[in-house]
Amino acid sequence: MIAYKTSKNARILFIGINPHPGSFRRGVPFSNNKMFWYLLNRSGLLRETESDLKDDVLLKAIYEKKFLAEYGLNFVNLVDRPTVDVTMLKKGEEAAGIRRAVRVIRNCQPRVVCFIGKIAFNKFSGTRKSDWGWQREIEGRPAYLMHFPIRGPGSVRETELKELKRFTE
Repeated sequence: MIAYKTSKNARILFIGINPHPGSFRRGVPFSNNKMFWYLLNRSGLLRETESDLKDDVLLKAIYEKKFLAEYGLNFVNLVDRPTVDVTMLKKGEEAAGIRRAVRVIRNCQPRVVCFIGKIAFNKFSGTRKSDWGWQREIEGRPAYLMHFPIRGPGSVRETELKELKRFTE
């Protein structure tokens, strides 16, 4: 099970759709394919060695001890149930997670809310249309829609994360 890391006044609250079974088993978001972690590092939101990010034990320690405390990053999923593919999610399964995410946004007041991929954003907002980048505020907090980290050129995602870093400094 992934333990969500949330606290008041974090720099960024990342919102994903649901965990991959490998990430769920490790207890660390996006640890099945670690590209998200490499992109966080390359954008300057983390300051770790890539060899530490590649190691499951060290990555878990970074997530549990530094992700929130040192870097000010939070993470929640809209659905807790792991699946290999989002098409395996049931319609409406995200409802409880949306309510949880809204509570976290309202109570924790992150500097920015960042949706990881259009599926997470579209489920949250109840729309099928969305554009990348800045969105309308949610609970008075700026919101951003980034590309999903494991498809397409990493440079696009790195640029998006660098923009969030500049915004939250």
